[in-house]
Amino acid sequence: MPLDQQAPIIYQITSGEATNQTLAIDTARILRLVAAAVAARVSLIQLREKNLSAHALYELTERAAGIIAGSATRLLVNDRADIARAAGADGVHLTTRSLDAGLVRRAFGEDFLIGVSAHTLAEAEAARAGGADFAVFGPIFATPSKAGYGAPVGIEKLRAASQTLNPFPLVALGGITRENAAEALKAGASGVAAIRALSDQQNLEETVRIMRGEAGML
Repeated sequence: MPLDQQAPIIYQITSGEATNQTLAIDTARILRLVAAAVAARVSLIQLREKNLSAHALYELTERAAGIIAGSATRLLVNDRADIARAAGADGVHLTTRSLDAGLVRRAFGEDFLIGVSAHTLAEAEAARAGGADFAVFGPIFATPSKAGYGAPVGIEKLRAASQTLNPFPLVALGGITRENAAEALKAGASGVAAIRALSDQQNLEETVRIMRGEAGML
């Protein structure tokens, strides 16, 4: 399932803060964000709710899939390809600790969207070789959520990886903001991904327009 690259890919990732103890509140918050993302024409949404039980994640995914049905937005679930398929999502986002992309591709077929996290060119090359549809590459800029992965890889490594892997899509992640998204895209990224920068529902449409370079066109 190749990605539409006519416009830069905008990849919204949920915060991962949901728990079973606050499930009702968290579910309502996430579903409002999903609805706002559809209205803003976000390309991809990843449900990154690692703290939920399998049952709770399934129900959240099923409800989110209902919201995006008929839209251009596609829904991915972090790590759990089985839940993604069963609940009607479009695919899965695999981390460096997940199953290999090739195994997931063989198990779930060509119509299943597969994204892979990559922190090095070698990991991105492995994602491409395994049949992934795209890789999220980073962290590009400094960000607290990715501090555990060491220093940011930086714009120049993004540029080099994009040139090496072209036309395989790389989506830039890590410290992405309204202000620096254009820098990542100019370096060759096919899109940008973010948690914080794409979490403000009230200003989401404006943020997406700015990231796509559409501000002032409407």
